Amino acid sequence: MSEGCPNLSGMSITADGRTELAIIGSLSPSRASDFKTCPLLYRFRSIDRLPEKPSAAATRGTLVHAVLERLFDLPAGQRSPAAAEALLEPEWARLAEAEPELTGLFETPEALADWLSSARGLLAGYFTLEDPNRLAPAERERLVEVVTESGLRLRGFVDRIDVAPTGEIRVVDYKTGAAPRESFEGKAMFQLKFYALVIWRTRGVVPRLLRLLYLGDREVLDYTPDPDELLRFERTLQAIWAAIDRATAARDFRPNPGPLCGWCDHQELCPAHGGTPPPFPEQLPPLAEVAATTPASED
Repeated sequence: MSEGCPNLSGMSITADGRTELAIIGSLSPSRASDFKTCPLLYRFRSIDRLPEKPSAAATRGTLVHAVLERLFDLPAGQRSPAAAEALLEPEWARLAEAEPELTGLFETPEALADWLSSARGLLAGYFTLEDPNRLAPAERERLVEVVTESGLRLRGFVDRIDVAPTGEIRVVDYKTGAAPRESFEGKAMFQLKFYALVIWRTRGVVPRLLRLLYLGDREVLDYTPDPDELLRFERTLQAIWAAIDRATAARDFRPNPGPLCGWCDHQELCPAHGGTPPPFPEQLPPLAEVAATTPASED
């Protein structure tokens, strides 16, 4: 099939003139990354849906993201380090109320205070990377979603989308972990290339710039995608889903031991660590049967 020639298998036209695609599966950047890292981890999270304990590091990331989202509710000129710090504890209170188990991460008030202090340090790092008073984000914490011609649904939440007066798009993601070494920069961009592909497919515009802001290391990683690269990336995602589909049919998700095993909540169930996975679920997690796309008259 040539590029740009839609695959019409599984497609129908509704009474109101819209096309519907049968959804063969759904991928987010994190689930695709899970499978690339360790197929068994993908199974535990996406098929078995095993619970995982919250971590202080991940919760801190959630908190800092929430503060930076709220920061842009303030008018330009008032987005200061002090304003961000003033949002920190109210946002933590909101998170803790929504998920009371998070308070169990800290055994003492001193441990909580140290953790909040580390979050303040990340917020201070943000202000060394850009001046939010000079920005007018078009969208924040935006769900982007598309169903590809094959029926694979791609979806995820973008931290920030900036749109220039000329229409150029910049996709921005905040990172509270360490900046990658040069040899791992491509892997770090996987998530933003995913978003760039979805934005291109839904808006017809390839983002001009993908930007990762590493708040702890106070580093910026920029990347400029192009259509040919995004086409190749789309084929990569299709290949990942095909591998997931084969593994599901065979009920065979194998572990891939590596340095990240120490961070995994499921080692006791992993054959690579002497464990036994639970029985494969008889009933798989449901997928929506169809997704409306563009009117049939539009290409």
